[in-house]
Formats: sequence, C-alpha cells, structure tokens
Amino acid sequence: MTAIRILGIDPGLRHMGWGIVEADGTRLSFVACGTIDTDGEQALSERLRTLHVMLAQVIEAHWPDEAAVEETFVNRDPQGTLKLGQARGIALVVPALAGLVVAEYAANLVKKTIVGTGHAEKHQINAMLKVLLPKSHVTSPDAADALAVAITHAHHRRPPRLAAAVARAVAGSKARPA
Repeated sequence: MTAIRILGIDPGLRHMGWGIVEADGTRLSFVACGTIDTDGEQALSERLRTLHVMLAQVIEAHWPDEAAVEETFVNRDPQGTLKLGQARGIALVVPALAGLVVAEYAANLVKKTIVGTGHAEKHQINAMLKVLLPKSHVTSPDAADALAVAITHAHHRRPPRLAAAVARAVAGSKARPA
C-alpha cells in the first residue's frame, strides 16, 4: 500500500487552518500545519486573493494527494455566513485547480471521528490530536481543526478505484429501464 498525503482545510475568512497528514494503511503521520491569516482592514476581494495565493503555496510546498474541507454551518449573521461561504469556495477550488480530489465533511462527523462524540469541545479535539499525531506541532485552533479534518478523511475516504467502481455501478443502475 502506498502512503496518501492528505490536506485538511478549516475554512475561514480571517483564519483559514490547514493541516497535512500522511496515511499509510491505518498509520497516520504528521507532516505540517498552519494558518493563513488575512487582514480585516483589507477589501474582501484582497482577502480572498490572499487565501487563494497562500493555499496554493501550501499545496505547492507539500504536494498532497487529496484534500478535505470542513463543511460550514449557517450562523445567525447572514453577512458573516456569506463571507465564510466565499472563503469556503476558495478552500474548495484551490485544491481542485491543483488536480486534487476534494471531499467535504460535516463538523459533527469530524468531532465524532476524532473524539468519539459529535459534540466534542475544542480542548478534547486538541487532546486527541496529541494522541493520534504525537509529533504534531499545532500552531492554532484553526490548524488543529484542519488536522482533524485530514484525519477524518483518512478514516472515511474512498480509494479512487473504489469510488470509480461505485460511480459506474450507480450510473449503470440509472441507465436500466424500470
């Protein structure tokens, strides 16, 4: 089996976390993590540009094989939700432009995968990251969340050949007359 390098992304307009793990079967290894910060005084377009450029640099520096992005939830502030959605768009399109398969995971699934419960607290996730990736150097809560997304993808991903076989089977079942 060949190791798969996975980029996890925790989308955010102010702070976009990223984390990279390598999965070799059931063995996980820490590669790198960090946060892309934007200046809240800049225009939205400049902040999105910064996210795009910096995330592309992370991909170029670490050459992940696949990417995973945490799904966001709608909050009470429609304007904030819209801005977060735009940052999330960057988190989805930059890896796709680099040719990576991009998966999405709900926050509750990430928490359940890492801690065992879908309503885990941040400190519980951090504690489990120290167990799962003892050599990790987590630099921020956003980077920790991104590593958790990457680990979730390592546990729930479909290998490309299996995904292609499932897609062919679904397409074949839709083509058959009832």
